Amino acid sequence: MEADWEVELGGGALVIDPHWPGFVDLRMQPERARELSEAADMPALSDALISLNAAASPVWTSKCDVWPVAELDADELDAPRDQGHEAVGCYIDLLPRHGGQWANPPELTDWCKRVCERLRVVPLYSCRIDLVVRHANLAEEGLDLGVTAYLTAAGADRPAAVRTMASVLAALTNAVCFVGDSARADSKLQ
Repeated sequence: MEADWEVELGGGALVIDPHWPGFVDLRMQPERARELSEAADMPALSDALISLNAAASPVWTSKCDVWPVAELDADELDAPRDQGHEAVGCYIDLLPRHGGQWANPPELTDWCKRVCERLRVVPLYSCRIDLVVRHANLAEEGLDLGVTAYLTAAGADRPAAVRTMASVLAALTNAVCFVGDSARADSKLQ
């Protein structure tokens, strides 16, 4: 699987705001993800949101969306060039479950690197995940950090692209939870 990360913290960069109108807090009832309109045509998205908002998860989610991808770069997705493609895109805003979890940009970029390393060994093609480190409007006293995960999946037609996206969502969920668990285990050893 193609996976990469970047940092967008400068002036004018997008800020993750979990306090948007219509926010559904899935931390107490992750199964409410099945009620979200974004997940209506993609059950795998609600499955991912349920896992990412579970009490054992190192993160929680504040916003997501799904859309058809108009322009597709087969090279960026490690997709075969000789096949027709349709693609779907998805993003999920990820925020730290515990205060001080992503205390500074270097700590969070290290986390993103570890998630990407885990994703790159997943044998999936015609897809990619990009993690973007951003400020998050979590604390009244200032900005914290969060990650927007952008997922793209392609297939010969829309149903095939949606099936690929289901695998991409599962891979992201597994990588985030694995890296989160290993980070907690590392901190207990210190």
